[in-house]
Amino acid sequence: MYRQKRGEPDYEAFDKDFSDAVGYHRCAERFLAQGERVSLVFNVASCALERYLVAICDAFGVMPLNHNYNCLMDEVEQLLPVPPRLCADIRALDGIFGICSLDDYHHGVPEEPDMRQVLALCSEVEAMFDNSAFTAARAACTSAENPVPDSHV
Repeated sequence: MYRQKRGEPDYEAFDKDFSDAVGYHRCAERFLAQGERVSLVFNVASCALERYLVAICDAFGVMPLNHNYNCLMDEVEQLLPVPPRLCADIRALDGIFGICSLDDYHHGVPEEPDMRQVLALCSEVEAMFDNSAFTAARAACTSAENPVPDSHV
């Protein structure tokens, strides 16, 4: 796994990545409502999902060096509790994109169930930001990075 070590949370990057994620997510939903092509909706929603996952990493000061879904989930799972089904469904997206190596690259053609699934995954991951587990993990990470001196306890 390619990753940088944990550093300080990057709140500026978090704000940008989370905002981008929400924008892509809403755009994908709008495209679906407008009857756009399945592949367009799928690809825009996939961008949203990737940005949501990167935003989680930003909040904890982690930046994966590889942004395929397997590598992103390797990082996110170390930061937050993620339901096994959600993790498996996100990891499975690499199969559609065929991102294993540049030498053996292929891009599958998403079908309507794939499009609907990635939109649902976006909604599930977006909800993680309002989850108490995210807040608690973020607070624990912050307090571990900036412990309160004994004189302030």
